[in-house]
Amino acid sequence: MSFKNLGLQEEIIRAIEEKGYTEATPIQMKAIPLIIKGHDILASAQTGTGKTAGFTLPLLQVLMDTRKNEYSRVVRALILTPTRELAAQVCDSVKTYGTHLPFKTQVIFGGVNINEQIRKLKNGVDILIATPGRLLDLVSQRVIDLSQIEILVLDEADRMMDMGFIHDIKKILKLVPSKRQNLLFSATFSEEIKKLAGGILKNPQTIEVAKQNAPTELVTHVVYPVDKIRKRELLSFLITTNKWEQVLVFTRTKHGANKLAQQLTMDGIIAEAIHGNKSQSARTKALAAFKSGGLRVLVATDIAARGLDIDQLPHVVNFELPNVPEDYVHRIGRTGRAGNEGWACSLVCVDEHKLLADIEKLLKQKIAKKLEIGFDVNPNIPAEPIQNGRHTYSTRPRQERGPKPQSASLLLEGQNASRPKSSKKPIFGQRFKSR
Repeated sequence: MSFKNLGLQEEIIRAIEEKGYTEATPIQMKAIPLIIKGHDILASAQTGTGKTAGFTLPLLQVLMDTRKNEYSRVVRALILTPTRELAAQVCDSVKTYGTHLPFKTQVIFGGVNINEQIRKLKNGVDILIATPGRLLDLVSQRVIDLSQIEILVLDEADRMMDMGFIHDIKKILKLVPSKRQNLLFSATFSEEIKKLAGGILKNPQTIEVAKQNAPTELVTHVVYPVDKIRKRELLSFLITTNKWEQVLVFTRTKHGANKLAQQLTMDGIIAEAIHGNKSQSARTKALAAFKSGGLRVLVATDIAARGLDIDQLPHVVNFELPNVPEDYVHRIGRTGRAGNEGWACSLVCVDEHKLLADIEKLLKQKIAKKLEIGFDVNPNIPAEPIQNGRHTYSTRPRQERGPKPQSASLLLEGQNASRPKSSKKPIFGQRFKSR
């Protein structure tokens, strides 16, 4: 459906066309007319489906329809997001689509100088995008007045709850008018989200354009069984051999992200880490370099699983599987966006078999397994290489094998296959020197 048929005015349509878009996505087709009509919305959609434009476009239209004083600079719309990156990206979206409209937009989040934000806010703002903590800081200093809010948007509401923002959200709800339009967007409709929505939304229209917790169908999923001590070596091999040029890699911890980025850099692969302990300027710089192609690998913790809007990201790697299976969906949602195909691979050691099983249960499907020859795998992994339609294996320790073949990737199949016993002593657990 064309944007011209969704009730948006000419100035907004012009900005959309200048951005290069012509057809609305399913979430946009459903959400835009309902929001323009003034309905509260409870919406769930896969990441990468155009969700942000799904609420920013009608928000701009509603504010134009209810505009009273051209020179009034009170905060009329408040958009709450869980992370700094997402807040900045939503702000960019609002400014892009509102470029021909008379609104002033500002974004505020922690990790940067608060005085500069105060200075900008004193000039007045119509649309404010904020993370909850910094917003409450500025409200306490009487820099921001939320008493004139007409539209309240909670973006990535489930993520905000996961990050412990529920109490901040409740405080903010007490500061905004009871008569307002509410838009709640979430990746999932969990019981916690339904409970939150019940206390905020009034007679909401529910929108769901994808199965709950379903990954995009354009993403190819694959698991590489590998010993924990050889994960980094395998990752370097995959990136180099396959000539991957833009790779988002997820680790569980900040320390792990820093260590992996350093090791990859020592392997000759330009990498940077991004996580909560990094300064905002460092995170912004790393993300910009990654988007522009100057940075080959971005290593991130789950704080970046949502909110990173990277066009045509081809590869996402789970260096370590997440403890919560839903986070797998959020991570791999960075690829396979806007009609582009994506590749999501996970490096899985024996300690992570239970985590993998939980993910497969959530997805309701088995993830294909691959083995890179030359990377010894713990024999407990229930899979065998297949070559020319027959099972093949080697009982020789890796050091006795010849050089790795150029085409090293072999499909694995069979969940209950077992290896024959070898007369050779296994070398699993032995420390290997990095190449």
